[in-house]
Amino acid sequence: MPLLYDLGIGAYHAAIRLAAAWNPKAKAWVQGRKECWDRLEQAAPQLHGCLWMHCASVGEFEQGRPVLEAIKAHRPELPVLLTFFSPSGYQARKNEPLATHVEYLSPDGAANAERLLALVNPVAAVFVKYEFWYHHLHALQRRKVPVFLISALFRKDQPFFRWYGGAWRSMLGCFKQIFTQDEASLKLLEGIGVGHAAVGGDARFDRVAAIAAGQEELPLARAFAGNGPVLVCGSTWPKDEALLAGALRGMGAGAPKCMAVPHELHEAQLAAIERDFPKPLARWSELEQSPVLNVETMLGATPQGTLLVDRMGLLARLYRYGSVAYVGGGFTDGIHSVLEAAAWGVPVIVGPRHKKFPEVQGLIEAGAGLEVRNSAELQAALGCWLKDPQALRRASEAAARYVNERKGGAGRVAGTVLAAI
Repeated sequence: MPLLYDLGIGAYHAAIRLAAAWNPKAKAWVQGRKECWDRLEQAAPQLHGCLWMHCASVGEFEQGRPVLEAIKAHRPELPVLLTFFSPSGYQARKNEPLATHVEYLSPDGAANAERLLALVNPVAAVFVKYEFWYHHLHALQRRKVPVFLISALFRKDQPFFRWYGGAWRSMLGCFKQIFTQDEASLKLLEGIGVGHAAVGGDARFDRVAAIAAGQEELPLARAFAGNGPVLVCGSTWPKDEALLAGALRGMGAGAPKCMAVPHELHEAQLAAIERDFPKPLARWSELEQSPVLNVETMLGATPQGTLLVDRMGLLARLYRYGSVAYVGGGFTDGIHSVLEAAAWGVPVIVGPRHKKFPEVQGLIEAGAGLEVRNSAELQAALGCWLKDPQALRRASEAAARYVNERKGGAGRVAGTVLAAI
């Protein structure tokens, strides 16, 4: 019995329940799981013999989606149970058409793990990136269900590579195959004797490339962009927005147009962007019913201005209208998806907290990414590309090349999963 693990999980669950009294995310986590067994029991007849894919949240599902699409292309009749750990993941994808049923992952315990498997009897399971749940994985192993870990990243400071990490190392043995994103992760696994691992790449490259290849037009964004240049500020947090506002103010008449796409749509955050970002400014929700000609007249013909995108689900397609992208999260918990921008050939600027994201370092090394730590550095980075068309062209080509050279991993991983079903 992994005593330390169980104690840690128990303490974590207790902390979430306490936090639910004042924290909306914790409250959603608790309430979302209250009726999960009722929903699963109702869905169980359709899920019998399913493929189970588990993701932490939306970002991880974007890594798993191309693999799931490839599997469904060969086995369209295969039922799919898609589970999420986070409320944001569940809420964003609860109507996902690739899945037969979408659900919260039940808290990790021996009884819960056995109950879930008895209900759905999966033929295989796919866990994405960082998801390691001791009892769920060992229950799958006992039932001889092939389990795959895909788009995995490992770091030497993780418990797998520490003296106290026996329970964590035992989880690695529950996987039939581990597909890492990079060689560094593979070498760490080989260093502790894990032989069932291989580099499978990051399936997000396939996903973002497919979005770009679709060339879906957003007429409102096209009308706003006009002749550019346009800075797309994607998945930003208040710290990012303060940095951006300062840099754009410092650029004066040389500032580009901005599409501001905050990560969360809290009214206070939207109001701060309205107050601080270049004018004229309009919200997407105010313009989406307007004729495109009106938008072109109001904003498209102006050399500056801000389109505040207060709608979810548009960012991956909005990047196509950008000359440069600033991708948020580099001053908080970590960078959001830079690949969505790079797939369109848009170079990226990020904050300093990106060490856990190899794709950010890869774009920087390729000449398609820059790191900034303050408004002055951001202003200089924007000037580096926007004032030199040749430099911008080289960075744009490097961004697109970085993505295109790394496509194809999803098909290889899907083939291995299909062979085991």
